[in-house]
Amino acid sequence: MTSRAEYAAVDPGPQTLRIDPHVHTAASYDGTTTPTELVDAARRAGLDGIAVTDHDTIEGAREVARLAPDDLLVVVGCEVSTADGHLLALGVDAAPEPGRPLPQTARAVRDAGGVAIVAHPFQRSRHGAREAAIEDVDGIEVYNAHAVTNVRNRQADRFATRRDYPRFGASDAHRPGNVGRAATDVRLPADAAPSTADAPPTETVLEAMRAGRTEPVGDRTTTWQYLTKVVGNARRKTTSLSLF
Repeated sequence: MTSRAEYAAVDPGPQTLRIDPHVHTAASYDGTTTPTELVDAARRAGLDGIAVTDHDTIEGAREVARLAPDDLLVVVGCEVSTADGHLLALGVDAAPEPGRPLPQTARAVRDAGGVAIVAHPFQRSRHGAREAAIEDVDGIEVYNAHAVTNVRNRQADRFATRRDYPRFGASDAHRPGNVGRAATDVRLPADAAPSTADAPPTETVLEAMRAGRTEPVGDRTTTWQYLTKVVGNARRKTTSLSLF
């Protein structure tokens, strides 16, 4: 696992993108970030792209994509509440139906042209999937910045390596300040279109993810930040937040 400091010291080259594939807006019940704040946070973090993955909705992601400048890639997605745990659906036009088995949901995501990544696996308190439920997916989130300890991240990394799944790092940010705390280095193929001022096509990036051209990088959220999030979530469950 490469730290953010080590990663930032290395020039990734024009064909490598730094993407945070798991961020939330206020469209998530536990998120506070407006679409405008998310775009600004991604730019401040020096990211090339983000995947917006609110819980069982793509409405926040659509608004972020509408607001984003041409040089910031925004992948429309969501975090699906499957019967077995949370699954990131990247590059979809509609939120997959929640409550179905994880493998079935992953196949539906793929059939829709998307990429299915298991979010924070083995973290049962956060609806992470058990090992027995994980199959037929496109990748594993092996480094989630919101893990209080690194135990489950290491377990996820070992599992992904053993099963030869592409490995992803992500911030799981629900607040602007955490965007980019962890991310994924996505290496585009050599025959991809040369870099320009604009972000590359989403499908090019999704194909690189499916092919396993990924490397996780990042730092964990501090214990204080995590506890603040937990307390805030408890309060927000009884209130409504405006996306805008």
